[in-house]
Amino acid sequence: MIIKVLNLLSFITLTIILSAIWGLNQSEIAVFVGTVITALGIAFFAQWSLLSNITSSLLLFFNHPLKIGDTLKVLDKDYPFEGEVTDLTYFFIHLKTKEGEVITIPNSLVLQKSISIIETTDFKQ
Repeated sequence: MIIKVLNLLSFITLTIILSAIWGLNQSEIAVFVGTVITALGIAFFAQWSLLSNITSSLLLFFNHPLKIGDTLKVLDKDYPFEGEVTDLTYFFIHLKTKEGEVITIPNSLVLQKSISIIETTDFKQ
């Protein structure tokens, strides 16, 4: 957690230094930050919209150890299922079950449910 906070602080510091070097006005920076915060707010609060699925796909891409070829188990109380990740798109994750079915899961649902990575495809030398 400390490393993530230090990385975030160093990124913010670097951004401030670069904006000063490039000669950006404070009003331009404020408009940009306001736009980004507004877009993220809409994406996070509108859970069933397209924006939330796109935001979820970005979060999964950068912060989740999920890869194509991994075997996942979705730990849902009502309908648990397991399958191999065959495709990751902006809106859905495609899982192929042992029976050959292809299940599509919205990316926002993957962030809401508990997931267990049963088998991973780490390439070791």
